[in-house]
Amino acid sequence: MTVAAAGALAAQTAMQHSDSLPEINASNWVGPKPQPITGVASVIDGDTIEVHGQRIRFNGIDAPESKQYCEDAKGFEYPCGRRSAEALDSFLAASKPVQCTFVTWDGYHRFVGDCRRADGVSVAAWMVEHGQALDWPRYNHGAYAAQQAKAEAAKVGLWVGNFEAPWDWRTLHSSLDAPSSRPLDTVGRKLISQSGGYSCEPRRYCSQIS
Repeated sequence: MTVAAAGALAAQTAMQHSDSLPEINASNWVGPKPQPITGVASVIDGDTIEVHGQRIRFNGIDAPESKQYCEDAKGFEYPCGRRSAEALDSFLAASKPVQCTFVTWDGYHRFVGDCRRADGVSVAAWMVEHGQALDWPRYNHGAYAAQQAKAEAAKVGLWVGNFEAPWDWRTLHSSLDAPSSRPLDTVGRKLISQSGGYSCEPRRYCSQIS
């Protein structure tokens, strides 16, 4: 059999069995804009919920990871990731359902959206203003900078003590499979003080954050 004939046979076989293969093509990522999703949310963490089986990531903010620890005003560690998720759960429970408008898909094919409670309050803005999440200029160009400034001035949530930006925490802990109760100092950390602002390494856009 010639090389050309073998190639033709392989192509024909692939076409015949294409219905058994997973669809991996651009249409999975670039398709019709999804309709807004409305429903009662299950909280995954401080910046992610699930509604009707769809994972939804809040656009433009970043909350502490579920396993992340921070320091309070006295220097004691506390599970700031779980605290953030609990604050979100209580906030959403006060005015149901939540409605999320599509913005984009992320790298994990999660629906990234702008979400509001039934009373119209922005979920992302509330989380940042109450110090339970950070404005994320890399993706929103400082859309929640004003809310963050209020949280920092009032020393609420994360701003009561020392913390590590979630994006930096993920970079340092991506290879670790630590249990959620494991303190950060057992694996090494780089804390960010409320008085010292953000660490500018290794993020190039750090200069955008005040």
